[in-house]
Amino acid sequence: MQTPPCSIVGVQPCGADHLGRLDVMMMSRRTCLEKKVPLELVHSDPMVTIGSSHGWVATLKDDGILRLQDDFNPAASDTNPKRIPLPPLVTLPHCQTQIVTNVSMSSSSPEDEDCVVAVKFLGPQLSFCRPAQRKPEWINVRIANPCFYSSRVMYSEKDDMFRIPGSGGHLIGSWDLGTHMHTPKIQKLRFKKFPNLAKTTRKLLDSCCTSEHLVESRSTGGEMFLVKWYKRTAEIVNGVAKMGTEALMVFKLDEQGNAVYTQDIGDLCMYLSKSEPFCVPASSFPGLPSNQVIIYDFDEAGFFFLDNLRFIGGNSTFKAPFHIPPPNMNN
Repeated sequence: MQTPPCSIVGVQPCGADHLGRLDVMMMSRRTCLEKKVPLELVHSDPMVTIGSSHGWVATLKDDGILRLQDDFNPAASDTNPKRIPLPPLVTLPHCQTQIVTNVSMSSSSPEDEDCVVAVKFLGPQLSFCRPAQRKPEWINVRIANPCFYSSRVMYSEKDDMFRIPGSGGHLIGSWDLGTHMHTPKIQKLRFKKFPNLAKTTRKLLDSCCTSEHLVESRSTGGEMFLVKWYKRTAEIVNGVAKMGTEALMVFKLDEQGNAVYTQDIGDLCMYLSKSEPFCVPASSFPGLPSNQVIIYDFDEAGFFFLDNLRFIGGNSTFKAPFHIPPPNMNN
């Protein structure tokens, strides 16, 4: 049975000690479930949620132990939650393991024999672990190219590799799950049909904070997309800048390294958040919009319509469609 994509809104205290009812947004409808989860997952400072993959939440306390938990999975048991501790993190020389960029898993459960967990830290360290092994241990990789230092890792089921887009989106580093985890395969992208941006549009995008995200569509045979996400300061509240989405650009990738700009991803609905990016066929879930990117970020949430480049919701500073002219067919 398929579980509809959902986001965790929070936890509503229910009177039980240290427990609360899970508050979720599912199919554009907010509801409070009967499922109870520890309040510390949301409200306690010592507990830090550092990412999510396949419905498993990764947490990291001051003890340096990364734990995988299924508390936030609405389909998982609340009477018998699973909490899987991984070995103590090992910090490579001149690296750090306190700030995590994201976490990715190669299968839907860390209890699967072949499951590999990848943790990308801010900086050069990338670490792998097989939790189901009898004596699991970390395989730590130091990434040489600085363009990957702030990027996020994702798992490609089609290629059976963990992949990281470089800053700017011109390079992709891939690490296989065999004996060559320390040696990445580097692929250079060639952008095709890139839109001819007006001078004012280009100037605005140049002023944005840009991040790159790889998203694989498993329902369509492993189609791979590169998403360039443009954000800038929408407002400053109590000295803290809140970011707002200004634009998204989606590029479809092929095996030859061509990145073709598109405003049509068909029946797919794509999700960008602090968790591992993913997409699902909209037709599998009645009411889910197609050809859209749904954003759940720290500062905002909303829908980005790819056909007319309109963003609804969040802290976006533009109200009309963000105009990007048709691609230059000569590129």
